[in-house]
Amino acid sequence: MDPGDPAGHRTAGECRCTGQDPLLLLQTLQTLWSTRERQQLQEEAWRGFAALDDPLAGLLDMLESSRGWRGKGPSLEAWISHQLQCWLRAQPRPGPAQHSPRLEQLQARAVRVLTESPSSLAAPLASIFQLQDADQSCLLEHVHRLYHEGRFREAVMLGTKLKLQPELDVEKMSIPLLLQDKVALVERYVAGFPDLQRRLLALMDSWCQPGFDIKDVVRQHPQVASVRLEKLSPQVLSRQVLRLQEQFSVIPALCPHAAMQQRLAALRHLCHKRFVEKSLSQENWADHVQGLVGQSPWLQEQLSQLLASLSDPSMAAQCTLNLPLPEDRLLATVAAGLGQLQLQGRAAEAVSRLNMKDVKDHYYQLPIPRENIYLLTSQEDLARHKDALLQPQQVVGVDLEWTLVFIAGGRPRPSLLQVATEGCVFLLDILAFTQPPAGQGAQAFSQLVAQLLSDPSITKLGYGMAGDLQKLGMSCPILAHVEKQVLGGVDLLLVHRQMRMAGMPTPGMARAGGLRGLSLLVQQVLGTTLDKTQQLSNWDRRPLFEEQLIYAAADAYCLLEVHQALCREPARFHLSGDLAGSQRPRHRERPGTQEPPGLQEALAAPRQVPLAVAEATIPQVPARTFRVVCDNMLQGLARSLRCLGVDVHVLDNSEDHRRAAEVTEPLQLRAQVGAGRCLMVDGSLKAQQQAKAVLRHFNVRVTHADIFSRCQACNCDQYLKVSRDTMKQLMRLSGHQEGPRTSGLKESRSFCPGPAPEEAPGGCTHDRPCRWLQAADLCAETPDMLANGTRLQLARVPAGVLRTLGLWHFYCCTRCGKVFWDGSHLGRVATHFRDILESAPGPCELSPAPSPASSFF
Repeated sequence: MDPGDPAGHRTAGECRCTGQDPLLLLQTLQTLWSTRERQQLQEEAWRGFAALDDPLAGLLDMLESSRGWRGKGPSLEAWISHQLQCWLRAQPRPGPAQHSPRLEQLQARAVRVLTESPSSLAAPLASIFQLQDADQSCLLEHVHRLYHEGRFREAVMLGTKLKLQPELDVEKMSIPLLLQDKVALVERYVAGFPDLQRRLLALMDSWCQPGFDIKDVVRQHPQVASVRLEKLSPQVLSRQVLRLQEQFSVIPALCPHAAMQQRLAALRHLCHKRFVEKSLSQENWADHVQGLVGQSPWLQEQLSQLLASLSDPSMAAQCTLNLPLPEDRLLATVAAGLGQLQLQGRAAEAVSRLNMKDVKDHYYQLPIPRENIYLLTSQEDLARHKDALLQPQQVVGVDLEWTLVFIAGGRPRPSLLQVATEGCVFLLDILAFTQPPAGQGAQAFSQLVAQLLSDPSITKLGYGMAGDLQKLGMSCPILAHVEKQVLGGVDLLLVHRQMRMAGMPTPGMARAGGLRGLSLLVQQVLGTTLDKTQQLSNWDRRPLFEEQLIYAAADAYCLLEVHQALCREPARFHLSGDLAGSQRPRHRERPGTQEPPGLQEALAAPRQVPLAVAEATIPQVPARTFRVVCDNMLQGLARSLRCLGVDVHVLDNSEDHRRAAEVTEPLQLRAQVGAGRCLMVDGSLKAQQQAKAVLRHFNVRVTHADIFSRCQACNCDQYLKVSRDTMKQLMRLSGHQEGPRTSGLKESRSFCPGPAPEEAPGGCTHDRPCRWLQAADLCAETPDMLANGTRLQLARVPAGVLRTLGLWHFYCCTRCGKVFWDGSHLGRVATHFRDILESAPGPCELSPAPSPASSFF
């Protein structure tokens, strides 16, 4: 009988003349629920739903007669509610008419159930009984009761599922969750309600105003537990506000205090760059600071305090020059120094510029005259130099300069596109060409860039070129998806990565400290470093400073010189053959990842890269006899090596690291361990890439049999094999799995492992050579403890694994008790390290993994 049938109008609990009794259905499902046979359980539930006269009333009968769903954790009743929701969607049938007495009666019963149920029942009940259209007074009363009981999360989730947000106070509902750093839950609560989103942002922004003490809010809400004060500082909270402002498309004027806090954070960042890292010139620092501070008295006060914190008053006075800071806000020592500098005029500045010139002489020097640097700002400029830019068969260096945005949520804006050819550099002013965006200049610029990038006869050099071009396309609509047009590209970032994996040392290590990226590559190849002083300058300024033009030209031209040096002596840099002729797609660490088309790695296959030390110097070492000691900062590398059978000892915090610290210098380490035994691990590489570099450098032979021959957790190589039936018995005796019981019978606590099971034909998996678990291996009184005192970690074995088809045995580590089984992780590891494995697996070594969900946890 359909739920909407008039004959179905009967009171709850009334005897049904036809159809299945819902309480009998509940009993049947309870029996299947205890066996955990979910497929059979679902089939029986759906058959039962179809046999009920009124499935909606039947569900309420089952919920009202049971108490299982009132507890915590998953319950059969919650599962039945969810399954009925799915069944109704899959098999639509007419239900009670909206606002009909029958539906209102069902809704009233459902609301009563909902007020006593956990949050897991809210969504299916709201969907099945259309509770968002029901009388909201009872629902609102229940939400308020949850709130006053301190169950803030449940109150918000229920209000969200029932769409009660417009009837609730958004500030009142949100504050407890914000104090607990549950911003994501609050975001979902206000989703789809623009007015509530604006009120939420106004609340959060008020917490960012200067002088506000969040502890006052905490004291007003004593029921809130686990307050995360570290997440409520103005700096952290302002980032959240500006992120939500962009996400909700709210005007910036609504969040003035958050914007001010971010400007303060930007000031601190600039002061760190200027006074600690010393990577920002005075001119560039002052330029950025003026734009951030403006006429804000509060920011002027904060800047004065930052300058006063400097240990050198004269430096603080020097930095105060030309800044909009009232003298009455400065410390007396800084104000005095400022007056003296103003009297001296520009003499100190001139000396500073001379000193700066001496320093710059130590950096990479542009080998072309200044007149060969061309700034292109118009369509006529493009037409004049088009032939030089698009000359076939040439090699060009391509780089971009960006205007950095120091405010959270802001995106860097492209300012210049540099193209270096032999003897010349062309600086294309992106800001000039893209204004207006649809003008003739913009079209001519985009056409020239597309021609340059898509011409396969022109070799384009870059460093991280794929990411730069992708961001360029996102920032400039006229260049959308420009990264997909690249043909003939050579990304020196990938070349540099291959050099590091091969253990490329850095000449002049003492001077190269802190270098990274292109600066490090230039140091390694050309023996000098790039001057990055202008990197953080204001690239939106027009006209650009002369120093900015020279810096931009050098950034692009150095790519040509690096490329020439690598092509002349590839073996010196651990590369093979001709750099330009050995391009191939980058080896993918993860199957299925896509590389940008056209951008290829100028390298041969990894096996063709020479080792830092010839194989004749270091003989081949089997993985299981290779021993390594790692600091606890290299635990990812340690796990990767252990899963390949390498004996790895990881120093922990309790061990004495002084001896390790004594040999951290490369020269000292080489002197103590002998020639060819020292390898500097590149911390910027992923753990699997580090492991490959180590194994190649020390000529370690790894076979498929080595995979998982050691425990990744404790490094032990001794396992005990346990049959599936024995594992079930162990888990039941240890109380980790609730097996079926027979009423009146007392469970036996004895354990007797059966014989080794006969494996099914074709069930061969990656089998480790170890003996089967015997009764003598276990403690008599504690079945989950080995005789050596190791407790088996049976609680971490999901019950579903024991029912996996084709899974016949488990492996237990005899040192830490961790339990392993064959699964998909084996295939993934073999795939990740396939380029270093010695030979192809045998027919039984890599059979399809029987467990799709978990393996070797």
